[in-house]
Amino acid sequence: MEIQNLNSAQPKNNLFSLPILFIIIILAVTSGFWVSRLFPATSTNPISGLPTSQKNQAVSADNISNASQLEVGKLYGNLEKEYKDTATGTLEKGNINGEGTHILSREGGLSQRVSLTSSAVDLDLFVGKKVEVKGQTNSSTKTGWLMDVGAIKIIE
Repeated sequence: MEIQNLNSAQPKNNLFSLPILFIIIILAVTSGFWVSRLFPATSTNPISGLPTSQKNQAVSADNISNASQLEVGKLYGNLEKEYKDTATGTLEKGNINGEGTHILSREGGLSQRVSLTSSAVDLDLFVGKKVEVKGQTNSSTKTGWLMDVGAIKIIE
């Protein structure tokens, strides 16, 4: 005669239950985020925010108090990011159909003007100068070309 096992419940392995796995994943993601913030992969210059290898190539326009301190041929702005769009012309204050804070007048007349905005460079310092701007094109229904300027160089 065979004796039946009256305890039909099998022992559970609670080590990898769903709530514990969820907690482990949340802790891993948050600790990874904070480690990346405390120990960045590249060293930067705390004054300009640029990598130390590029600190002689560009100057933060935030440290410039007036337009007389600007030099021809020097690049001002943020070089951490590579910008694929460039344009050359004379910088003017104003907007095109309410878009932008400044206008870049280029050769070819009114149809070739670029409406500019910038959170990286104070464009007021460069008004009236012939410049080359580097930035990112944004979509607009009010102007032909709207660019967010990241870096600017005085040509003349």
